[in-house]
Amino acid sequence: MTVRTRFAPSPTGYLHVGGARTALFSWLYAKKTKGQFVLRIEDTDRERSTDESVQAIFDGMKWLGLSHDEGPFFQTERFPRYQEIIEQLLEQGDAYHCYCSAEEVEAMREQQRANKQKPRYNGKCRHRTEAVEGVSPVVRFKNPETGMVVFDDLVRGEISIANDELDDLVIARSDGTPTYNLTVVVDDLDMNMTHVIRGDDHINNTPRQINIMKALGAQEPRFAHVPMILGDDGARLSKRHGAVSVMQYRDDGFLPEALLNYLVRLGWSHGDKELFTQAEMIELFDIKDVNRTASTFNTEKLLWINQQYIINSDPERLVEPLSEQLVAQGCDVDKGPSIIELVKTQQERAKTLKEMAEKSLMFYNNYEAFDEKAAKKNLKAASLEPLEMMLATFEALDDWSKEKLHEVIIKTAETLDLKLGKVAQPLRVALSGTSVSPALDATLFLLGKETCIKNIKRGIDYIKNRILLQEG
Repeated sequence: MTVRTRFAPSPTGYLHVGGARTALFSWLYAKKTKGQFVLRIEDTDRERSTDESVQAIFDGMKWLGLSHDEGPFFQTERFPRYQEIIEQLLEQGDAYHCYCSAEEVEAMREQQRANKQKPRYNGKCRHRTEAVEGVSPVVRFKNPETGMVVFDDLVRGEISIANDELDDLVIARSDGTPTYNLTVVVDDLDMNMTHVIRGDDHINNTPRQINIMKALGAQEPRFAHVPMILGDDGARLSKRHGAVSVMQYRDDGFLPEALLNYLVRLGWSHGDKELFTQAEMIELFDIKDVNRTASTFNTEKLLWINQQYIINSDPERLVEPLSEQLVAQGCDVDKGPSIIELVKTQQERAKTLKEMAEKSLMFYNNYEAFDEKAAKKNLKAASLEPLEMMLATFEALDDWSKEKLHEVIIKTAETLDLKLGKVAQPLRVALSGTSVSPALDATLFLLGKETCIKNIKRGIDYIKNRILLQEG
């Protein structure tokens, strides 16, 4: 038997991290078993489904690298097939037309609530044989009234639900459009799904779907219901907890491999191992090892993982995403320093590529004014001589390499018998306008000779003006 899994999102918004984790688990299980991973778009909700949301799903899956073996299949292209199955169920006597209005059904449920009963459709039209003139009926599945639905969930173990707990669900609306519980059954059977991995919010749907499958004489797939993801306050993860869209994480400077690594660890583990290559994920993952309890999303942990990936990445890997971040910050990457040199300089100093880009802005946009606190502390009379000495040496320097630039700083400190900090910090403030920058040799190299000369002169002028004011 070839294992076949699927990811079947509804295109009613962005691809969120919960959906991405479900897709990842399904993808990993297919890869682990040398099976096939299918992408299906459940777009029967015509009012809420949009082309933009479909594209957001495609973009998210592509960015994460979760490529599908078959699909994408669209449910809206399969309406004739659903109608065929609906007709089959009606002919078999496993479905019936229901003429009850929405108001009638709600009244039933209100009465049941008042009687402290479980609210449900009471089967009023279950044995009706005549149509009601002028009313477009829905179609309901005739759920068995006795017995149990029992299935062995790969995550939660055996789950059993009594059929008398289930009412006759609507499988076709009054306009003829099929509902979710019908379409998903038909699709999973037609597409030969062997394993359905999805969120545990679908557990209540599963016994209903199994009963429809049995009515169609089909063998149901294995089910695995993974627990939801919670925010740090214990509530279900939502926008108020921060970014939940997969593409927002890209825009915020996360690497897709880091996000996947974090998501696979939400509810699954392999000993104390924290970082996994894709090959290791495929080799070690087993859906049966997923925890039954909900997982809490921890942004700080994700940031740590992302930082590890940035630090350990080949600098070439980071050139393109860093360039995109710089462009988003308004930089002209064709007129700045080498991007790969920026990566090498900043690689161990940033948790995200967005942060790396922000720390690199000084190499594209010269500062407008000195940070007042940094200048007051470092650009004073005692700093004038080392700055003037370095200026003269830099102006005469033909080899603008990090090694030569480093030598100039060290030699200046030795010549003037100063501690390195007394030379380095005034230079740093003169170059960057602040007391924080990458290593000075890298800062000098990336800024380039022309900008460095100009900025050191700015620092010298600042000191001279300050001296004049004090003397005045």
